[in-house]
Amino acid sequence: MIPQLVTVRYRRSSGRRRRLYVPVVPVLLVLSPLLLLAVLGGVIACLATRVSPAGALRGAGRLLWALPGTRFEFEEGRTALLISVR
Repeated sequence: MIPQLVTVRYRRSSGRRRRLYVPVVPVLLVLSPLLLLAVLGGVIACLATRVSPAGALRGAGRLLWALPGTRFEFEEGRTALLISVR
């Protein structure tokens, strides 16, 4: 299952907590021209380093498939960041 929503929670230096909900599909549609350039650059990099582009694409697909339910936590001083993928 491809992730549908990414929740980003962070604590500002003032101590106030914020929560952002980022829908994945609309963001991908807006960024699709850049995504196309990134895929093209990835294919060129794969060919330059003699890595199979199909194998690299399969690995990226497995990574995306495993993302739902993942949580990333980062804390630096008085700032904290939590990213949750649903």
